[in-house]
Amino acid sequence: VQLVESGGGLVQPGGSLRLSCAASGFRFSTTAMSWARQVPGKGLEWVAGIYSDNAAYYKRSLEGRFAISRDNAKNTVYLQMNSLKPEDTATYYCATVNVDRGIDAYVSRGQGTQVTVSS
Repeated sequence: VQLVESGGGLVQPGGSLRLSCAASGFRFSTTAMSWARQVPGKGLEWVAGIYSDNAAYYKRSLEGRFAISRDNAKNTVYLQMNSLKPEDTATYYCATVNVDRGIDAYVSRGQGTQVTVSS
């Protein structure tokens, strides 16, 4: 399993970013995927998840600002982040999910991409 995140960077408050996660080494189209984030000194925080049927779920406090999507032809999952706030600053990871244990039951994750929201 290989997951490679990209698209992070420095953005001003109110700005947008789209993160991408290129997946390989497993059957992507039938695998549920999630995005999670982490700040130093804290655990992983689940952000959003998407099932193989494109059903999407979000951390309640982020719903309306973040959107997860997938392109099975490109083996890629995306996270569109709008109206970014300084508290969204974190390292963002994509992960494969064991759906039998829940959308936040991470199995494998990538190396992460840093998102910094600051003026």
